[in-house]
Amino acid sequence: MNSVVFAAVSWDSCLQKEAATIQCLEPLFESVVRSVISISGVALFIVLLISGFNFLFSGGDQKKLEQARGTMTSAIVGLVVIVIAYLILNTIKVITGVNVTEFVVPE
Repeated sequence: MNSVVFAAVSWDSCLQKEAATIQCLEPLFESVVRSVISISGVALFIVLLISGFNFLFSGGDQKKLEQARGTMTSAIVGLVVIVIAYLILNTIKVITGVNVTEFVVPE
C-alpha cells in the first residue's frame, strides 16, 4: 500500500551525491507556501475566536465593543483577501493553462 504524506515534499530529485542543488528550491518553496497558507488559516480562526469572546464579554462597554468589532471586521477582510487571491490564481490557471502557483527552476 502506497501512502501519501502531504506534509512532506520529496527532496530526492534535487540531490546530487548527497549535496543540494538549485533544484532544491522547488520543494523548499512549495513547503513554505503550504506552511504560510496553513498558518494563515489557523491565525484567522484564532483571531475570530478571540474577537468573538471579546465581543461577548465586553459587558456593555462601548470602547471594548468597538475594539472587538474592529478586530472581527479585520479578520473577515483578511479571509476575503485570502479567498479572492485563491480565486484569482485559479482563474489565471483556467484561462491560460499555466499553473502560477507551481515554482519550477529551469534546468
